[in-house]
Amino acid sequence: MAGRHTERVWFDCISFTTDYGLDDGFVAACHGVMAKIAPHVRVLDVTHTVTPGDVRKAATTLAQTVAYLPPAVHLAVVDPGVGTARRAIAVVVDDGLLVGPDNGVLLPAAETLGGVREAYELSTPEYRLATVSSTFHGRDIFAPAAAHLATGVAPSKLGQALDIRALKRLPSLEVVVAQGKLVSEVVATDRFGNVQLAARPADLTKAGFHDGDRLAIRAGTIEKIAYLGDTFADVPDGDPVVITDSAGHVAIAVNGGSATKLLGDPKKITIS
Repeated sequence: MAGRHTERVWFDCISFTTDYGLDDGFVAACHGVMAKIAPHVRVLDVTHTVTPGDVRKAATTLAQTVAYLPPAVHLAVVDPGVGTARRAIAVVVDDGLLVGPDNGVLLPAAETLGGVREAYELSTPEYRLATVSSTFHGRDIFAPAAAHLATGVAPSKLGQALDIRALKRLPSLEVVVAQGKLVSEVVATDRFGNVQLAARPADLTKAGFHDGDRLAIRAGTIEKIAYLGDTFADVPDGDPVVITDSAGHVAIAVNGGSATKLLGDPKKITIS
């Protein structure tokens, strides 16, 4: 169940995104904390294999997933600043809440869900574990907060209201379009080696590119020839292709291979 945050609101789902990996007990500990507080709330694991400390990858993954999840409390913990003065926050959106560090990891997903309505600092001891470590706020602060919120505790009870304009945001990624040329920073790569760009299909159109065009793809000193297509199979096995991915971004892929390896794990791509 979900509703407006001026009333008592329950959620039967918590989504969970971290860089904790699956080799240790970190994820299970957080699950256990949430289960003790909210035993009837189901936890949907988005991913726990984000590269350690990669806030943008976590933010991107959650932002591109939340639209397909039910109304929920979305818990995201990729927190290289754990134990420092960075704030722990809860963000209110339409039909949901987001919980995590104030380092930009939550806001792209919040925008996907219609934008930030309110934000609160997680500072009330009652809604934390009795002992809080300096290195595992996911277990000690964020998981308890998410579970309490899912059971209907009002966000305002967890701490003071924050100015939403002061929330930390990730730097915008650059896209530069000229006739016959597109330069874009990389948003993320996936386990298949696809390279997602900040550019959108409209940027390809603005640059004057059309389906089937033969394009030069440059990443640093590496240059490859690719074609603009709709599917991986529009090019032979092992060849690169420029496509629009399932999140609506321009992406570089290799049919049956890895564009990440082909292009040397790029941070910026030039298409001409």
